[in-house]
Amino acid sequence: MSVPGTSRSAAGAGALPPDLAFLLAEGVDPARLLSAAALARASGTDAASALLRSGSMAEEPYYEALARALGLPYLARPNALGPGVRFPESLAARAAPLAGAPGRLVRAPEGAEIEGLLTGRLSLDRTAGLTAPSRLRNAVFAALPHAVAAHAAEALERNRPDWAYRPGLSGRQAAALGLTACAGGLILSGLPPGLSLAAVAAAQSSILATASFRLGSLFLAAPVEPAPGSVAALSDRDLPVYTVLVALYREAAVGPRLVGALARLDYPAAKLDIKFVLEADDAETAAALAAVPLPARFEVIVAPPGAPRTKPRALNVALPLARGECLVVYDAEDVPDPGQLRLAAALFRREPPETACLQGRLVVDNADDSWLSRCFALEYAGLFDVLGPGLANWRLPTPLGGTSTHFRTAVLRALHGWDAWNVTEDADLGLRLALAGYMVGDLPSATYEEAPAHLGPWLRQRVRWMKGFVQTTVTHARHPLRTLRRLGPLDAFCALTMVPGTVASALVYPFLTGAAALAFLWHGPEGGPAFWPNLPQGLALTIFGAGLAAMMLPAALGAVRRGWYDLLPFVLLLPVYYMLISLAAWLGLVELARAPAHWNKTEHGLFRTSRTGALRRRVRRP
Repeated sequence: MSVPGTSRSAAGAGALPPDLAFLLAEGVDPARLLSAAALARASGTDAASALLRSGSMAEEPYYEALARALGLPYLARPNALGPGVRFPESLAARAAPLAGAPGRLVRAPEGAEIEGLLTGRLSLDRTAGLTAPSRLRNAVFAALPHAVAAHAAEALERNRPDWAYRPGLSGRQAAALGLTACAGGLILSGLPPGLSLAAVAAAQSSILATASFRLGSLFLAAPVEPAPGSVAALSDRDLPVYTVLVALYREAAVGPRLVGALARLDYPAAKLDIKFVLEADDAETAAALAAVPLPARFEVIVAPPGAPRTKPRALNVALPLARGECLVVYDAEDVPDPGQLRLAAALFRREPPETACLQGRLVVDNADDSWLSRCFALEYAGLFDVLGPGLANWRLPTPLGGTSTHFRTAVLRALHGWDAWNVTEDADLGLRLALAGYMVGDLPSATYEEAPAHLGPWLRQRVRWMKGFVQTTVTHARHPLRTLRRLGPLDAFCALTMVPGTVASALVYPFLTGAAALAFLWHGPEGGPAFWPNLPQGLALTIFGAGLAAMMLPAALGAVRRGWYDLLPFVLLLPVYYMLISLAAWLGLVELARAPAHWNKTEHGLFRTSRTGALRRRVRRP
């Protein structure tokens, strides 16, 4: 098939690939096309993607011109789709049947497919017309809103019910669990003194062992940034296409800043695929984004109405549309380091295929807003600058952080995305990765965040986290022996410590602390010559000291690694801060019983301070 337009500029057409050369007949400036061709060569991508993603030409006029070049009608509103349309299959095939035209398709070709159609290498059989990819997506969403919503909410449950939270604990199971706990307490109280002593010592030893991961991570080097030259950078040609997903709901206050932060990502525009997912009733956020000129690599997707109204459901709507070989999830308030995607791509290339996820370092940037945000910043420093790198180094299961989580997209799809009914989908996905034989690596790159500075918003957020940890526990404890066999003893113990152990320790923390204070600080320890009778008291003292160390030392080390020496005095407030976490754990149990799928929304854009200035940066006009 000949390419139109070559007679107008033989020299220009000869230097242009077919997916650009046909535009010469449309009067497009040859210099613009040559620039796009050069960008495509430098980026290692097809020329059409380079042209469109760089913003050199809008999507609609390009596909109108492509339809004319192929002698096909352009369907600006292909809303009348036929009964054979499917989600996500039709969008993956970039073609859908038209109503009233049996066997005829509307196509939205992308990438190398465009060149194939122009050169005749690919057939146009059954093609009734062309449309733009965004038009086809909107048409499929309009034709199948219930199917899209069902896929986002139920794909995991339909394909892997043993990995899905829903339906959670039934009333009968909850009653049986409560009766078992009561029976265990009664049996323990009636045991002979020797057996009772052994049982108490075993329980105390288990609690002590749970602090080992936090304390062990103190002895591993985990720099805030990788040493120069330690990770070989990839050229633009070798970088993979990267998808960025951000679920937004009632985020008009921070939406424009988010656009600016993502526009600053140092990554080839032709290989960036940035998708914002909005809820259908969120007109305020939609208006805020519409007021900002979005670069061509940005896309806004509206999730069809449906239950549950959670972040993971929104992410599941967009996952089938992801173009990238790699994918990262950010939150609305995030300001990632501009080089984060390049570093993640290089690490994925270096790591074995079993490393399916990289967890970035989450950094609270508004620490100076209040004592609560200072403690939050210390907690995150301990988690993401100390404990997280330790778990990654040991290749142990890691409850993910929910944002700045980078994935190999194929693995994420194979695991059927996120659990839409789990309100800590990140922790759940971290365990599912481990159950499937994958590992989480450390990504030493900062993403700056805004933490709640006042008790009400902080408590609502933490109640959701604790509720979700219980949901994750319920999900993967339905078949405990199967889970143990898949993970192995050490990984299973780590998972037990990081997820249900976090909730259990928070629930008992005030009672154990109060008992320890009463027994040891008020009355003083009671001595005795015999070893075994004094073992529980000795273990209790050790647990008390180890618990405080596991709470405070990782936070202090994380602050030192960040250079936050002014926050070190606030480490002394962490025991009080963890009392609030205990309150959240108890409220989480109440909310789990009353509203298991309710998502406590955290409001953003309320910060007063910004240590790095990242939260205050203005939107860069693309």
